[in-house]
Amino acid sequence: MKVLIINGPNLNLLGTREPEIYGTVSMEDYLENLKSEFPSHDLNYYQSNIEGELINRLQKDDFDAVIINPGAFTHYSYAIADCLKNIQKPKVEVHISNIYKREEFRQKSVTAANTDAVLSGFGMDGYRLAVLSLKSQTYNE
Repeated sequence: MKVLIINGPNLNLLGTREPEIYGTVSMEDYLENLKSEFPSHDLNYYQSNIEGELINRLQKDDFDAVIINPGAFTHYSYAIADCLKNIQKPKVEVHISNIYKREEFRQKSVTAANTDAVLSGFGMDGYRLAVLSLKSQTYNE
């Protein structure tokens, strides 16, 4: 299975950004662990701070499933939400922190309604849990 893991704005700073919330492991280091744990999966990673670049990457349609952490775009990007709505493949939204324990504006996801599942508050392990969910379930049945 070819899985696209896509991260939105400021997630390029994982490992150094607010470690009390996001931890001290970079996405690149975590991705190496994921790849070794799931050798039968082709895990591809993309990150951008630019909304249109995220949409362009999703529209390439060269994956079997997507795991997305839209970052701050979660809360207001109807453009990413519309893009996700048009993808007819398994989609899991991941949030490192529990967005429901954060500021009020972070507690709403406009993108989640166009995904099959949401994981929030599991730290970086949310990405691993998302891959596991793709292995064990077929969404949209």
